[in-house]
Amino acid sequence: MSALTHRMIGVAQLRPESYEDVEADHHANLQAVAIVFLSSLAAAVGTGIRDIGSMLAVLFVAILSWLIWVLLTLLIGTHLLPEKNTKADFGQILRTTGFSAAPGILRVFGLIPVVGHLIFTAVMVWMLFTFVVAVRQALDYTSTRRALAVCVLGWVIHGVLLFGFVLTAV
Repeated sequence: MSALTHRMIGVAQLRPESYEDVEADHHANLQAVAIVFLSSLAAAVGTGIRDIGSMLAVLFVAILSWLIWVLLTLLIGTHLLPEKNTKADFGQILRTTGFSAAPGILRVFGLIPVVGHLIFTAVMVWMLFTFVVAVRQALDYTSTRRALAVCVLGWVIHGVLLFGFVLTAV
């Protein structure tokens, strides 16, 4: 099994040491982006998008959205809600949250008749758990609740920003 596959499985299993391994590997940035790309592609396919233009738009928005969330997580986690030992940079958050998207590749099974939407939803919940653990590990938090607070606050701000963007575009 490759190191990439091993890491993806470890992250999906919510193993803190897998997140720490990814966080420390400065050469894993491209892998993290590739995982987000594959996860986003799987989501587009799993929802039944067939038009190439729409699929490319979904991929672009998904990756841009993730990058915004990475920045928000870094700012909120290191400036607004840091713990005593919190130290993180953009790359650490990028890598851990990128790898946390690994279960999202399973969203491709959203195409399965009857149960596909259940699989898709279950994977989305799983990804929320992996993202919270990624934030906890990247920000060196001792509290999962604090990591969850960073994620929720980032999600709300992210949602307001995207909603505002959509309103101005319409």
